[in-house]
Amino acid sequence: MEVIGADGVHVGTVDHVDGNRIKLTKRDSGEGQHEGHHHYISLGLVAEVEGDKVRLSANGDVAYGFEEEK
Repeated sequence: MEVIGADGVHVGTVDHVDGNRIKLTKRDSGEGQHEGHHHYISLGLVAEVEGDKVRLSANGDVAYGFEEEK
């Protein structure tokens, strides 16, 4: 399931839900120091689920700032 910002920009792909966070796949982890590990987004940022997309309440570039790494 794709995760998109309020502006429609791709943020990541859901790996699974872990407690109150969405765990994104490693494939969408980015490059450099972000590459190869999972990122998490709080379920509090989810505005709605539209078919196979999770739309966030924040724009894509802002949502990256809220991601947690692990």
